[in-house]
Formats: sequence, C-alpha cells, structure tokens
Amino acid sequence: MHIVSLVSLLPLALAAPLLQPRAGQLIPGSYIVKFRESSSEAAIQDALSMADSISVGHVYNAGKFKGFAAKLSARQLEAVRSLPQVEYVEQDAVVTIDAYTSQSGAPWGLGRVSHHATNVTTYTYDSSAGAGTCSYVIDTGIYTAHEQFEGRATWLNNFAGDGNNTDGAGHGTHVAGTIGGVTYGVAKKTSLYAVKVLDASGSGTLSGVIAGMNFVATDSATRNCPNGTVANMSLGGSKSTSLNAAAAALVNAGVFLAVAAGNSADDAQFYSPASEPTVCTVGASDSTDTMAYFSNYGSLVDIFGPGVDVLSSWIGGPTETNTISGTSMATPHITGLGAYLLTLLGKKTPAQLCAYIKSSATAGTLSQVPSGTANAIAFNGNPSG
Repeated sequence: MHIVSLVSLLPLALAAPLLQPRAGQLIPGSYIVKFRESSSEAAIQDALSMADSISVGHVYNAGKFKGFAAKLSARQLEAVRSLPQVEYVEQDAVVTIDAYTSQSGAPWGLGRVSHHATNVTTYTYDSSAGAGTCSYVIDTGIYTAHEQFEGRATWLNNFAGDGNNTDGAGHGTHVAGTIGGVTYGVAKKTSLYAVKVLDASGSGTLSGVIAGMNFVATDSATRNCPNGTVANMSLGGSKSTSLNAAAAALVNAGVFLAVAAGNSADDAQFYSPASEPTVCTVGASDSTDTMAYFSNYGSLVDIFGPGVDVLSSWIGGPTETNTISGTSMATPHITGLGAYLLTLLGKKTPAQLCAYIKSSATAGTLSQVPSGTANAIAFNGNPSG
C-alpha cells in the first residue's frame, strides 16, 4: 500500500498538527515527521514501510525522538498527518551558525572562567583536564589535523548534505579548540568528535541537524567515555518544536548539551534549541564583564561565558588561528567546563551538571544584563580564584 492511499482512511479532523518554526527561512516541500513516544516499535516500522512512495531523507530512531524527514507533496503531507503514529509534522527550515564578528584580538576567556576577577591572563585548572570524557561538536566539522588537538579529534559523520568531510567554514574547528585545544581549550584532555550538520557557508537544515543529534544519542551510548559525555551546539534558528524535542531527547540519553543563546539581542525563548528548558543555554559576555550587545537573554539563559574576541584554532593549516565573537564562542567554554567537571567531580546527569555550573558561577558581576536574566559567568572552581 502506498502512503498516499491512506488519505481516505482517516478523517482530517484526526490529523496530526502541522507546525512551522517561528519565522526563519522555510524549505518548501520538506518536512520533519515526529512519531508519538507511545508508539510501539512495530507501529513505527509499519509507518516507515508505508513510506516507500515518498522521498525519505533521514530516519530518526534514537531515544525519545523517533520519526523521519521527507520531501512531501500536499497530498502526501495530508496522508502522513493522518497516520495514528504521528504526533506532529513540522516544516523543515534553514539553521545557521551563531558566530558574530571576526577581528584581531588576544585570548582572555580561559583566565576569566578560572578566576572571579577580570583581566587575569593565567588559566588555572586541575591537571585531569577532562580526561576520559567525550565531547561532540555538532557544527561545520573539525579540522582534525590541527596541532591543537594532539590526535584527540576524530571525524565521525556528515549530515550537511554537501558530501565534503571537512570543515570548510572554520567555525566547528574554532569551537573544538575552545572545548579541548591544548592551548585554547578548557578541557585539554577530552576526546573531540566531529558531527557535521552545517556546510561551508555555515548553513544547514533542521532535518539534517536533528539527524546529527540523533546520531550523537546513538553513538554516545556505545562509545568508551568512562567519565561522561558532553555535546556542543553553537548554532540555532527560529523556535522549532522538532529541534527542541531532539535536544531534549539527546539530554535524556545522558548527554550534557550546551547550546548558544543566539546573537539577535532578543529573548532566547524565541529561538531553538536555546529555548529547550533541559539544555544548558549560554549567553555571551566580554572581557570587561559586560553582556555582549548581540547576546540573547531572558529566563532561559542559564549561564554566560566569554564570547567576544575569542582566540582559537582555525582551518587552513595545523597552526592556524582566528579571533571571533558570538554566543557560538561562549558556548564551548561551557561545554569544555562540563567535560572538565565530569572528570574532576565524577559523573553527573546533564541536569545536575548544568545546575552545578550555575550554582558555582561568579554571580552579580556582569553589567547590561536585563532584568529576569541570570547574572552569572562560568567559573571552574579554582581554589585560588
């Protein structure tokens, strides 16, 4: 039976809701189909087997997020919405990196997260340095041959749809350097894993990003990470039910997930995955302890990290660096801190780890923080800080 023949079997009144991300660039004819959590594996397989007449791009089958992405005609869309296993259908959309500006400057963020005071150029940390942890970078990829990674960076998979298994943008390599670079990293001994979901222009699709997240949930369950697993998403877009659900599923799988609050100088509640309550959402501050003028804010921002003029690794050669700004740059400070703390303190659930980072932060020192936004910048617990 072709899926399009199901239209006549169920009244449209019972159809699953059709959602659209809040604003953003929608992709015509492309949809994400989310199955109900209560659906049995057999029912899900039945639904997938009926989809032989449509063009399925990704199949999601990890944790609590199960479904698929597909190109659908109007008639096929109506049929899919009528399947009893389907919770909702959301139109696919463009997702982009959250980098902001590029300019010359010097590194300062590591000193900031290891001291309560500003203008400290020394990074003080425990020598365990995130050993035994796995850090997934869901981004533009990682230039794994960069000397900053000392052989600890591994390319895993590409969901960007470009067929190029390399970081063509530099963004993911910069993020990875802040997480675990030997010079620029917070957790200098963590293992880094590249999951590419954005192309060389820094763009991708909701469906591709969710496929990458689904992959991390599955891969991390079998990978040897004795001290725990963290993931970084320095990307985002307009608010998306599907993207938030995928983020929640990744956290539910036991992965600490730090995400960028966004660079729109707006409330993070309007953006995804920043608006998902179970992730650790990160705003950006500068070296003077001022909230970055571009940083999103609001009650869903859990913590601030250094996000202006951040020096880290770059593409083009094993010694290349770049200094850029954005909540994208603040977020890997928190991801790296998560890996660092998992080794230092022992295993914690994602919720416990984010709560610890918030409770141990340097509080009340940031200026230009709107009312209702946590005034807290990350701190690694340095006893002499």
